[in-house]
Order: sequence, then C-alpha cells, then structure tokens
Amino acid sequence: MGANVAQQVSRCRCQWRRRHVSGADLSALGRGLCCGDRRACQLPTLGLGDGVAKVRARSVDFGATDNPLTAQALAADRLIQVPTVVGALVPVVNLPGVAAGALRLNAATLSAIFLGEIQNWSDTRIAALNPGLKLPSLSIARVVRRDASGSTETFIRYLVESDVRWKAQIGKTAQWTGAVISVNGTDEVVSNLLAQPGSVGYVSYDRVQSQRLNAVTLQNRDGQWVTVSEESILAAVRGADLRANLRNPILNAPGARTWPLSELTYVLVAANPKESQQGTATVQFLYWALKKGDVIVRNTGFVALPPIVQAAAFKELMSVRAADGRMIELSL
Repeated sequence: MGANVAQQVSRCRCQWRRRHVSGADLSALGRGLCCGDRRACQLPTLGLGDGVAKVRARSVDFGATDNPLTAQALAADRLIQVPTVVGALVPVVNLPGVAAGALRLNAATLSAIFLGEIQNWSDTRIAALNPGLKLPSLSIARVVRRDASGSTETFIRYLVESDVRWKAQIGKTAQWTGAVISVNGTDEVVSNLLAQPGSVGYVSYDRVQSQRLNAVTLQNRDGQWVTVSEESILAAVRGADLRANLRNPILNAPGARTWPLSELTYVLVAANPKESQQGTATVQFLYWALKKGDVIVRNTGFVALPPIVQAAAFKELMSVRAADGRMIELSL
C-alpha cells in the first residue's frame, strides 16, 4: 500500500517543484524522481521492503512504509518517521455471478483460505457467513506477493489476531502453503486476479476504486459487517488512540463502523541529511504536502490525516536538522 502512497506523493512533489523550484535546479532535487515541464513525475513501483532499505542507504530522499519502525530502529538508522495519509488493504475476489461487496468473510475464514484449508468457494464455512448468496462451486486460486511487501505484512498482522499460526511469518517474506499464484507487485496481483476466475488476493483501496475490483465485506472487531469506504477507513483512525503514540496501530481498531484493515502510511526521512540543499528541499516539500497535499489524495482511495494527527506529523517533521545542526525553516 505504501508504494501506491509514494506514487501519490510523487505527483504531489511534481506540483510543488513547479511552484517552488526553477527549471535549472530540478536535476539537483529528488534522485530517482524526474519532473520536467511536459513529463509526469515517475516513481518505481517497489515493495515497501525495498523503499525502507533505500532510505536507510540514503539512496533516495524519503521512503514510505505501512509498518512503523520502532523508536530503536529509527534511532539506529538516524531516521524521522512522519505519518502522511490513511489507507486500507482490501481482500478482493474474482467470482463470476457474485456482485461487488456481496461476499462476506471474517478473519478466521480468510485465514483458512490463505492457509489453503478452504479450497472451494462452496465450502460450508463460507456459505455459513453468506446465507442466501449463491456461491459458485469453483476452486480457490490464491494470488499472493512474493516480493518484500508492506501489504503482505499488514495482511498477516491482521490474520494473526484470529490465527496464531501466522505469527511466525511477521517480519519475514511470507511462506505460503500449497499451490499459489506468486507475483511481484500490486500490478501483477491485479492482472492475475482479473484473469483467473475463482481467485482471491489483497490490494490497497485505491486499486479497488481505480480498477473496480470486487471487494469483500469484512466483519470488524466489534462483530459488524463493514464495506470499505473513506468513512470506514477514517473511523479506524478515530478508534485508535493516536494522541498517546503515533505508532499505535489502527489495524483492527475498535468501533462499529471501522474498516479492520486500515493503516497509516509513514514517510521516512533522514534526521540529519548530509546534503543541506537536498535535505532542506525534501523537508520543505513534505511540509507543503502535509499542508496542501490532502487535495491531491482526494478521491484516490486514500484519506487525509485528521487534524490531531496532522499536528503531530508537523512536530515530527520539525525535528529534522540540516547538516550543520540548525533547524530547517518551513514555509509554504
């Protein structure tokens, strides 16, 4: 999911540059991001494991992650972690004859499906959750990520809460039991899902919207059946106590209307950038994006930070220091 957020940030950065940076300076700002007068900003679609590794190596100016680093990890790598937007992961299916949102699944049933224990959509455990829904007698094809994926990490953390057998997979490249369709990146998940009737996978909400995928309705922590929407994603933020700690998870947050697979996405940036001009430009851009970027993500499948979280994000960003130790001036 964070890789898709980074794509939105890239577009946002393109607008900022056109307003704040002269054409002669463009080449000096943003390694790996190209932006000219007639060219769209481009960002490689990487798994989040790659993005975190690159920002640790200082080969990019910032990276995105769905799974916040611990205070110890941030200190060790001299990084600052800033929340940017709220997003969601969504189980999606290709089931002929089943309308979008009609299929209901809970975490326990999803776990059994992705463990390979439920192998047909007509299984009685699925039917019990869907009285009156005509389920096809069709083999289940699991479409999963083989790359270092923040989406997979989020999905497994969600499944752990109903099935401890997933716990050993946290923080590692997932090992899937049985025959699966194993792919790299969200694009390949979507293309394989659309090509394979009976398939199931997991993608970010922006892909559900942009490609009109068949999203599953989930049972949340309060036992309520919820469809994914901006409202149910934002409800998860309200259900989590972010005032105490910005790293508190909103995954499976309490609340009758919360989407259980909601996630904050964070940007990681060097606490003391080595290149003063580059570091200053990056921090000023992130400040501008937090202040103005909610317009960019509107109707994209992501949700802008609520004011209380945005204020905390500004505080984190203000702790970045230039190479000489001075505070970086933030302005629009």
